[in-house]
Amino acid sequence: MAERSLRGMSIGAKSLESDDNVDFAARTDVAYVCPKGHRTILPFAEGAEIPDQWECRCGEIAHREGEQDQEADEITKPTRTHWDMLLERRSMDELKTLLDKRLGMHHEGWIPDYE
Repeated sequence: MAERSLRGMSIGAKSLESDDNVDFAARTDVAYVCPKGHRTILPFAEGAEIPDQWECRCGEIAHREGEQDQEADEITKPTRTHWDMLLERRSMDELKTLLDKRLGMHHEGWIPDYE
């Protein structure tokens, strides 16, 4: 009985084709590094457009390795907030005086007439 049983293989588990005479597309490996220090290497086709940013596995935005040095060299202006612009126009003493005046008006029950 054992002599007559068929022996097979699981379908899809192994390929019967070989890698002989197969030319793979030319690839370029690009490394990305996130702010937390994770390094990810991704293969891209040689003619493909390579993005400057990639989402890391931790959820942070990773930049191409070597690109961060160029960004650090650029001179960037700090973002001016409303408070920064207010301090350019008025001193702290003026602001305290205005605050006391407005609080006094509020406590007196003053209602502005906008008509």
